[in-house]
Amino acid sequence: MEQKAASTQPTTTNSGALSTLVIVFFFWGFIAAGNGVFIPFCKHYFHLDQFQSQLIDFAFYLAYYLGALALYFIATVFGRDVIARWGYRNSIVYGLLFSALGAVIMILAVNANTFPGMLIGLFAVALGFSLQQTAANPFAALLGPAETGANRINLGGGINSFGTFIGPIIVALALFGTTKANDAQIESLGLGKVTVLYACVGALFVLAAAVFFFSRKLPSGKYETDAERSPKALTALIILTVLLIAIFIPIFYSYRVETTDPVMKQGIEMDRIKWLFAGLVILVGTLLVSLSMAKKKSEGWGAMKYPQLVLGMLAIFTYVGVEVSIQSNLSALLGEHDFGGYSSSQVAPFISMYWGSLMVGRWTGSIKNFNPSASLKSILIFIVPVVAYGVVMTVNVIAKNDVTPLYSYIICVMVLAAAFYAGQDKPAKTLLIFALFGMLCMIIGIFTTGTVATYAFLSGGLFCSIMWPAIFVLSIAGLGKFTSQGSAFLIMMILGGAIIPPIQGKLADLKSIGIHNSYWITVACFAYLAFFAMSVKGILRRQGIDYDSNIDAAH
Repeated sequence: MEQKAASTQPTTTNSGALSTLVIVFFFWGFIAAGNGVFIPFCKHYFHLDQFQSQLIDFAFYLAYYLGALALYFIATVFGRDVIARWGYRNSIVYGLLFSALGAVIMILAVNANTFPGMLIGLFAVALGFSLQQTAANPFAALLGPAETGANRINLGGGINSFGTFIGPIIVALALFGTTKANDAQIESLGLGKVTVLYACVGALFVLAAAVFFFSRKLPSGKYETDAERSPKALTALIILTVLLIAIFIPIFYSYRVETTDPVMKQGIEMDRIKWLFAGLVILVGTLLVSLSMAKKKSEGWGAMKYPQLVLGMLAIFTYVGVEVSIQSNLSALLGEHDFGGYSSSQVAPFISMYWGSLMVGRWTGSIKNFNPSASLKSILIFIVPVVAYGVVMTVNVIAKNDVTPLYSYIICVMVLAAAFYAGQDKPAKTLLIFALFGMLCMIIGIFTTGTVATYAFLSGGLFCSIMWPAIFVLSIAGLGKFTSQGSAFLIMMILGGAIIPPIQGKLADLKSIGIHNSYWITVACFAYLAFFAMSVKGILRRQGIDYDSNIDAAH
């Protein structure tokens, strides 16, 4: 988009406003990571299979896609940027209030004892998050000198990561208290604590919105802008959305079909598999066909005429999908005898360590923003991840979780440090190294059991940690006036968190595959990310772009 007028960039950082802003970064991480504990709770309370429990992720991450698509649709059709017209501050206020409405829907659904109603509530919460996330990152950049904008966004990313690892701990305490109920006892716990949890969350949303609305220190962030029109890209995304809706209607319908007939049940499961993979094929096919058509005639395609952007959209889709899927299915995996036979109330420290692993990586990736000398940086690369690991362990100890099984995980943290050292802050090289390590960890996890396999799957969080900024900077390189539009397209691909986890969940439900072997889908995801890292180097080189500029570890 071409900006016509903007607020004057301040010469000093508005610390008070920034402190208020980072609240929303915490919310995103807290709720999303808390779903890792909420999923197994709902699975046993509502007697769901693994696929059905993954509908929580489907509803949550689908909202990000539809929210970003709606903003893009308005911008393209009416030529007006909604966020620019409302301003960053008001957009965050509206997003928080919408999330609060989602919390109210959750409470009503809990009182009605309806799982589909709870999915609608989570969808509404995440729809508000989509609006918040679209406004919060550029707002953070606006709250101080332009040259330190990346540091402020990185601070938000660090707070987001703190929310991701503390979320599972708090949600587990809210649902299970200090008791360690086994899965058979979960139904007896009732949903009353879920009501309390979302009443508190909803109140915090409203309080944060009030702080933003009444704070005179916060700039409005309003500006005038012309939206770059791309009617062909819009048409492709609308077609994709319609087809995905058509695909998922029968999947949702099958959720309500109950049968004890094994033949009929097997038929339903196979239909789900077919529909899920059809949705995946449609998404990949639509993007690749669009890129092919744009190569022949680029007019009207906007940012989608750039191959690095389209392949990057698939990379963001894959990255978010694998990041969410690993942990969303982790509780079911740890419930297996070969993995410790943990109950849903006992997995919180493992889910916390998984998300904490992302924090470990992001803190390490942020070292360069403090401009240390080369020698100090080499030392900090090995010290910072250990400190971050210690923070995760300490919080779990305070929460009275048993962290004994996680003591030796420090070995994996050291491997991460070595991977950072080898990556040299170059996005393509770092992404390739991390993708290959991620793929290796998933393969090790599949061919082993017990502690080794558990650590291998948890390490997926370590090697997902800096993928978002690496993919983002590579995907929007060289887009020029289409950079904002390309960024919106990338945000849409958070949709991966809605599609890949249910696919893995359905594979886990098949007796011929099971939860352990369902992790082969994560291997495929990391393999594509490695492919993207290798191919995008050549694409950008042919456009005369330096793909080895440094990365910022923020999400």
